[in-house]
Amino acid sequence: MASNIIKGDKSERELTFMGKLYFPEIFKGMAFSIKHIFRPTVTLQYPEEKPDLGPEFRGRPVLVKEKDQERCVACGLCARACPPLAISMQANETADPKERFPEVFEIDMLRCIYCGFCEEVCPEEAIVMSPDYDFNFVDRKDAVYGKDRLLIDKNQLQPRLNFLAEKRNKQFGKNINFKEDNNGHILRDRTND
Repeated sequence: MASNIIKGDKSERELTFMGKLYFPEIFKGMAFSIKHIFRPTVTLQYPEEKPDLGPEFRGRPVLVKEKDQERCVACGLCARACPPLAISMQANETADPKERFPEVFEIDMLRCIYCGFCEEVCPEEAIVMSPDYDFNFVDRKDAVYGKDRLLIDKNQLQPRLNFLAEKRNKQFGKNINFKEDNNGHILRDRTND
């Protein structure tokens, strides 16, 4: 097969004698490596040292518990928004027929993709992404978290809740005149809770 490069073609550069030698490039690579040897390391020895993750990190989803009561009103929006269908719940009513709570609330952690859609659609900020990320399972049944493993006190989740409050739309409810008696749970200001 004939070569398409014509001798003396201007698009092909000519190498000098030093360019034809490999040693200058080897020395450049070694100088780069030696320069980086003396820099401080940023590697964590993972199981012993845990990284400091900020409130923007999306770990496993958990349910918020405040004043020994769960925030969730079992609206089912998180289960509908979940792309891999990892969330399942069954609602029940309290003695007051206007109040609901999840009798059964389960998240299959093997299915969860930590997208945060459940957190975004929740009108009560009852489900949030926690900083927990390091867990493993021996059995598939262990990966299904019930309410006993999902309920976390609000004080432990306060950095994430503050982060969400900071990112919340400041104009929500200002441009449209909502009837607050109908939408009290949506417009509730949770900063003082």
